[in-house]
Formats: sequence, C-alpha cells, structure tokens
Amino acid sequence: MATASTPVPSRAVLADLLPAAGTRLGAQARDLALVASGAALTGLAAQLSVNVPGSPVPVTGQTFAALLVGTALGTRRGVASLGLYLLAGMAGVPWFAEGSSGWSMPSLGYAIGFVLAAGLVGALARRGADRSPARTAAAMVLGSLAIYAVGVPYLAFALDVSLARAAELGLYPYLVGDALKAALAAGALPVAWKLLGRR
Repeated sequence: MATASTPVPSRAVLADLLPAAGTRLGAQARDLALVASGAALTGLAAQLSVNVPGSPVPVTGQTFAALLVGTALGTRRGVASLGLYLLAGMAGVPWFAEGSSGWSMPSLGYAIGFVLAAGLVGALARRGADRSPARTAAAMVLGSLAIYAVGVPYLAFALDVSLARAAELGLYPYLVGDALKAALAAGALPVAWKLLGRR
C-alpha cells in the first residue's frame, strides 16, 4: 500500500529537503555544513582544469560546481558558500584552479562572479527554476552570464586590454562548454527533485 508523500513547499530548494535536528541550533549546524561543503566541492571541482592555449583562464569544473551549489542551497546559503570559497582562496587556501590562491590572478573576477551567480540561481531555484529541464537550463545560462559579467571586465582590467580582447580570451572559447554544463544540469537537477522531493 502506497503512503502519501509529504508535500514539498513551492519555494523550497533541494537543501531544504535534507534533515536537520528539530532545533534552531540543529538547523544552523546543517546550514553551516552545507555552506562549507559547497565551498569544498567548488574547490575540488576547480582542480579539474585544462589550459586553453593563449588564455590565462583555464577550463575547469568550478563554474559548474558553483552554479549547482547556488541552485541547491538557495540564495543565502549559496552566496555564503561561494563567498567562503572566494575569501578563503584569496587568503591562501589553494583551491582555485590548478591549486592556486591569492588575489593577483587575472581570472579572479570569475570567482567573484561565482558569488553573484550563486545568489541569482539560488533566487531562481526558490521560484522553481530547477524543477524542469528547460527552466534549469535557462537558470544555468543566466548564472553563467552573471559570472562573465564580472569575470570578463575584471580580466580586461587585469591584463590592460580592451573589453573585446578580454571576451576573445575569457568568453568565446568557453561557450560550448557552458552549453554542455547547462544541459547536464538540466538533466541532473530535475531528477534530484524526483528522488528527494517526492518521498
């Protein structure tokens, strides 16, 4: 005999479905663990790195991880998680691409953009944007645009080149990969909702 599933709030994100102790302290402990885990996942994904000839910006898994973290955790926790990733990396934790850290690299703008993107996709997820393939893909595209909106101008400033040249170095070579990441997320996140949200 089938049991009735607990209805999922319409403004929930995936992280809200994870159990926490029935106290405020328990919920805070869960959120802290999620924030730290999201930062660590992004740092781990950043080590999946392939250099692009002629560009100081490698292809990495961190963009995909940052967007997933923001979507799964929601705005507040997502921003906190990617903010932790950014600040700890700037302070010396070697979890930027290729085990780098610090604040002098020309690609730092992309890591700053991760924080903005996490807030954006987290807010979209609160409105159900991660529950269908088409809406998930659209959210990932918007999140990627938010990253480039910070990363490309920062790259132009850091290298002292024009914005057009920065786009040639740090935008156009990555569009196909971003499309593939959006497609992967569009498949994975709605499936995660089916597994976790319809118990």
